Amino acid sequence: MKQFKLFSAMYIAASLLFLSSCGGSDEQKTESTNNDSTVTKTETVTKPSDVLIVKFKVSNFAKWKTSYESRDSARLASGLHNYIIGRGVEDSNTVMVALKMDDVAKAKEFTADPKLKEAMQKGGVTGAPSFMFLNVQMMDSSTNATTTRIMVTHKVKDWDGWKKSFDSHKQVRLDAGLLDRAIGYEADDNHIVTVVFGVNDMAKAKAFMASKDLKDKMAEAGVEGPPTIFMYNVVQKY
Repeated sequence: MKQFKLFSAMYIAASLLFLSSCGGSDEQKTESTNNDSTVTKTETVTKPSDVLIVKFKVSNFAKWKTSYESRDSARLASGLHNYIIGRGVEDSNTVMVALKMDDVAKAKEFTADPKLKEAMQKGGVTGAPSFMFLNVQMMDSSTNATTTRIMVTHKVKDWDGWKKSFDSHKQVRLDAGLLDRAIGYEADDNHIVTVVFGVNDMAKAKAFMASKDLKDKMAEAGVEGPPTIFMYNVVQKY
C-alpha cells in the first residue's frame, strides 16, 4: 500500500510538471484553428555565430578571389568559415570578407600570422587590411531580395542604453528603406558597435544617413564621434 501511494504521488507530480512545462515554454506556441484542430509550432532560438570582418583593397578582384579560395583549409584549421564576400558600392576594388568564427583567440592568432600577410600580398591586396572581431547579438539570415548593404561602426557610451534606443527607432529605419540584418560589438569592447542594414532604396537610405534626424537620434542613443560607414554589394554567400 505504501508503495502504491508513493507511486501515485510521483505520477501526479510528474503530470503537473509536464503540464506546467507545456504551458510556459518559450519554444512552443499552440494555435487553434476554426475546425478545432490544433497546430503546434516549434521555434528554436540560437545564438548567432560570432564573425570576423576583414576589409581591404585589391588590384584585381578575380585574381584575389582565386587566391582567397585556395586557402580554405588554412582558415578552417583556425575555426574560420567562409560566409560573405562584398564589394564596395563606390569602389568595387574595396573588398569586405565576413567569416564565422568558432573561437576569437584562434581567429586573432590567424590574422596575426605573417603567412596571412604574405598570402594576401600574393593575392593582390594593397595596403593594410582592417580586422573586426564581432560578438554578434542579432543576425537575420533569411533570404532577402536586396544584396546591397550598409555597414555602420561607431563608439557608444553604453551598449544597453544604445540598444534600447536603437530598437525604438526601427520603424524610422524601415521608412527609410533600411532593414536590420546584423548587430554586434567588438569581442573585447562592447562600446564599439557595428550594424549591418539591407538597403531597399539607396537614395532614401543615403538621405536618411545624412539627415539631422539620424544625427539627433544617434546623439540621444549615446553615440560618440562620427561613425564609419561602408556601402557594399554582396557578391558571394557561402
